[in-house]
Amino acid sequence: MRLARIAIPDGPVTGRYEDGVVRADDGSYEVGTDGELLPPCDPSALYCVGRNYAATLAQMEYDRPDEPDFFIKPPASLLAHEEPIPYLEFTNELTYAGELAAVIDERCHDVSEDEVSDVVRGYTIMNDVDALDQQGRTARKAFDGSGPLGPWLETDLDPTEIDMHTDVAGERRQEANTELMLFDPYEVVAYLSKRFTFRPGDVVAFGSPANPGLVEPGDTVEITYEGVGTLRNTVVDSSE
Repeated sequence: MRLARIAIPDGPVTGRYEDGVVRADDGSYEVGTDGELLPPCDPSALYCVGRNYAATLAQMEYDRPDEPDFFIKPPASLLAHEEPIPYLEFTNELTYAGELAAVIDERCHDVSEDEVSDVVRGYTIMNDVDALDQQGRTARKAFDGSGPLGPWLETDLDPTEIDMHTDVAGERRQEANTELMLFDPYEVVAYLSKRFTFRPGDVVAFGSPANPGLVEPGDTVEITYEGVGTLRNTVVDSSE
């Protein structure tokens, strides 16, 4: 089942998504007519794993980590499906990275790998936008608009062996399968839960396959994960 959030005049509404319509308890809302999609959750934090594909390590000349390597994006980084990504003035090297992400369903801590499915609400897609020329991970990755997320949550998904691809301006840039992850989604969620108390809506992103690359204003980034859908955002000059 797909769950989506839509912004209507009375405020955000959550419901089942079917063919461009969000069906909530109080009625049905057509995307584009009654409102626009919001990020599919309202997290207190986005926990993001990096260096999680061997091919990415080779491309970026990173050492293989002994345990999941992570950083955190704030809620201010969120953008919704189809919302423009601003090319901010402080960078000349803006990059994309297509990632699968889990959304936590309940407050939890110290979850075992066997328990992960019980605490995950569903899976969505994140674009880990990175200002590559900035110093330090927080400056590079934790700014406004650096976390496009969506378009919805898929609640019925085995995340361990699904195909993905990323197209930029119509050109295929990434193509992989989640079975190539160094640490699978269950390992990652369990590992992070020993260090943080997750809250409902928190996001855990599992890293990008090889070939994250530069984007320019006017480029549309489309990230597709089998069984989930396609997250689409267009890069715009920040003055727009």
